Amino acid sequence: MCALAGGVGAAKMLRGVLRVVEPSSVTAIVNTGDDVVLHGLHISPDLDTITYTLAGAVNPETGWGLVGETWEAMTALDRYDGLTWFRLGDRDLATHLYRTQRLRDGLSLTEVTAEVVSAWGLGLRLLPVTDDRLETRVTVEGEGEINFQEYFVGRQHNVTVSSVRFDGAEAATAGPEVLDALAAADVVIVCPSNPIVSIAPVLAVPGVRDAVVARRDAAVAVSPIVAGAALKGPADRLLRELGHDASVVGVARLYRDFVATLVIDEADADLADAVQDEGMRCVVAPTVMRSGEDAEALARVVLAATGRPA
Repeated sequence: MCALAGGVGAAKMLRGVLRVVEPSSVTAIVNTGDDVVLHGLHISPDLDTITYTLAGAVNPETGWGLVGETWEAMTALDRYDGLTWFRLGDRDLATHLYRTQRLRDGLSLTEVTAEVVSAWGLGLRLLPVTDDRLETRVTVEGEGEINFQEYFVGRQHNVTVSSVRFDGAEAATAGPEVLDALAAADVVIVCPSNPIVSIAPVLAVPGVRDAVVARRDAAVAVSPIVAGAALKGPADRLLRELGHDASVVGVARLYRDFVATLVIDEADADLADAVQDEGMRCVVAPTVMRSGEDAEALARVVLAATGRPA
């Protein structure tokens, strides 16, 4: 089983999946367009959010970072006018210090990620979509192009976006196990992640979109939009600002070429026929994951939609 993943929604989805299938059978292909070097450290937000969530160590209030975190290092940095708008907790710093050193030792991001996953005792395989540079760049009206983290954290994603691009994507190569994992998967899950800045950068790496298209009949997506809004983050606003419909129908139009089935929330049941008119099968079920039990129930729905027993 393969999942295309990015951020909090994917982490929750994967938590449910691991409750109903053998973890060793799961591969998550993770967005690295959010990766950034700050404070001299290589930070991989989506990889870390998924790791911490599946390890039961994530901060439940934010959905990212570590529970019980302290902030002494950032407080000390404040006196130097450092980049403290992007704050890293003291315990979280250990992950970034380790990743940065291992990359400097000559390991690939894929290899370092495998070491981090092993250290946290997780049974699944987490694959960065690429070991090469991939940077999501956002054009803000009246300001120009900025890095995704400047938009998301620095501006609190509270500015109008006119375009998004994935710098480095054309020259990037899919991670060494990514395309084989997609080709071998009996099920491909597109997690309820932001279609524009979590799923699109994964698909922008050469070969990945084609590999997912080839598995379309086995692919099922969960809409990150419920009743016209994102549960977390700016997905709904980005869809509108970039000319898409901020609804499950808009998600269907973005995904219909590579996904056969879209799972939508009960709040959008009246749009099921419109989703099907886009050439996709539509499944209506509770999709809001407030607990591990909710995530497990949704995972069972997703797997049933592909014909795989759970």
